[in-house]
Amino acid sequence: MNKNISELDSEPLPLKLSQAEKAEIFLSMHHEAKAFIIPNPWDIGTARLLAQLGYRALATTSAGYAFSIGQRDNTIDRETMMSHVKDIVEATNLPVSADLENGFGDSPETVAETIQFSSKVGLVGASIEDATNQQDNPIYEFELAVDRIRAAAEAKRSFAHPFVLTGRTENYLVGRPDLKDTIKRLQAYQEAGADVLYAPGVTSKDDIAAIVHSVDRPVNVVMGLQGVKLSVDELTEIGVKRISVGSSLSRAALGAFLRAANEMLEKGTFNFSDDAVSYAEISAMFVEDDEK
Repeated sequence: MNKNISELDSEPLPLKLSQAEKAEIFLSMHHEAKAFIIPNPWDIGTARLLAQLGYRALATTSAGYAFSIGQRDNTIDRETMMSHVKDIVEATNLPVSADLENGFGDSPETVAETIQFSSKVGLVGASIEDATNQQDNPIYEFELAVDRIRAAAEAKRSFAHPFVLTGRTENYLVGRPDLKDTIKRLQAYQEAGADVLYAPGVTSKDDIAAIVHSVDRPVNVVMGLQGVKLSVDELTEIGVKRISVGSSLSRAALGAFLRAANEMLEKGTFNFSDDAVSYAEISAMFVEDDEK
């Protein structure tokens, strides 16, 4: 926690930023010298906590949200997801980009509709991935995948403010660790209008560097995966511009929850409370604006 209670009470409230102002801030962050971390809250509370800690932008996590309502990833319909991301947008004064999975449909027209809805709920960025969610055919055929990103890019051009569109290829997450095809797809998504390129699941420093050097747009990487030990400074040196953590924060919280629940059930002890954040500290971070 960066601030104590007295500091929170004495600070003036920040002015409410417009969507256009958030959009300009978010876009500019991708062109800074050092890579920035965009953490992934899964509900209003975690969004507010991350803002209190000093993060400058947030990204939603489809998996983290799904887990929080007792569902698996990629089982949330578009209307429900848009309601969720609207809650995250309104929870803080920070720019928010959303994980919109595959755009909630196969066709480029559906993807374009999803991007239009995104701006209406206050988002200033979103990612569209090329995963079909079909086990026997997990990645969209190349031309269709490119057309989907092109449709998203055309939709965002109608906005009166910037909108950071991230083109994602899911090769590595669906068991296709094909670097050549991954780079081919990211290059095509760049040409189709994506502002940021992203291949989640790539863990090798050399492979990340190869991706960065193969495109002319900012690259996002995901950290928080088991076995990956690259720091912000190391990723900046490679040329990465944005670092997200996907569902890892939510899984870290769920891991602590499960360990505590199992300790009570299996051992009859309550030692987990030694590592719990104090009631007073959390309460201080959730002070309502009109009480500060």
